[in-house]
Amino acid sequence: MRSKQPVLALVLVAVGATTSAQPPAAIEGVYTATRDGVHYTWILVDGYASRTAYTDTSFLTTEGGPFTFADDQMEVNVEFNSAKPDEVGRKQSHQWRPHADGTMQVDGMDWRRELRPQDLDGAWHITAHTKDGKLEPIRHSGTRKTLKLLKDGWFQWFAIDPGKQAFHATGGGRYTFRDGRYTEEILFFSRDNSRVGAKLQFTGELQDGAWHHSGKSSKGDPLYEVWER
Repeated sequence: MRSKQPVLALVLVAVGATTSAQPPAAIEGVYTATRDGVHYTWILVDGYASRTAYTDTSFLTTEGGPFTFADDQMEVNVEFNSAKPDEVGRKQSHQWRPHADGTMQVDGMDWRRELRPQDLDGAWHITAHTKDGKLEPIRHSGTRKTLKLLKDGWFQWFAIDPGKQAFHATGGGRYTFRDGRYTEEILFFSRDNSRVGAKLQFTGELQDGAWHHSGKSSKGDPLYEVWER
């Protein structure tokens, strides 16, 4: 009997690990809520999370970073926080509990899940763009990077530098991608609230896993970008 006890213990440990540890994909998606005139969104995709607050006319705050999920607890390794840069580098915990009606309770607030999967869904980082008419690779120094999250009809891009606890800019809203046409509706833009409500159309194409994105920027300037996951 004694020889079987270690085996039993190992089985119990394995079962416990299976039931407690869950992949981030278990909660990946877009969750939205509104309270007192403020709109909130969570975008969770490819192991990366962002949470944003905004009104109908202005951007308020955003924060996020890579996340893990286990036992209804999401832990975010904060890479950016527009309101509290000192939070960068720290870990935040958020409790997620599903309701029977399909909504999710997060940190005491009820959130509705958006379900509109599209071919471009993922966490993307920009790798090349046109400069003086030529496509050139983007070489960020240090930890500076520009990411774009696309999930279930929602998007958000942000330019950040975690190593310097720096947040540069963000914008986001709803998007569609059909028949090579990529369309954005801007719901918040940290640099210019007057852009809220604008709809931008681009040509989009997946080439060897890379997203080639062309059209005009929010300022009307021509652009061609390459993004990779």
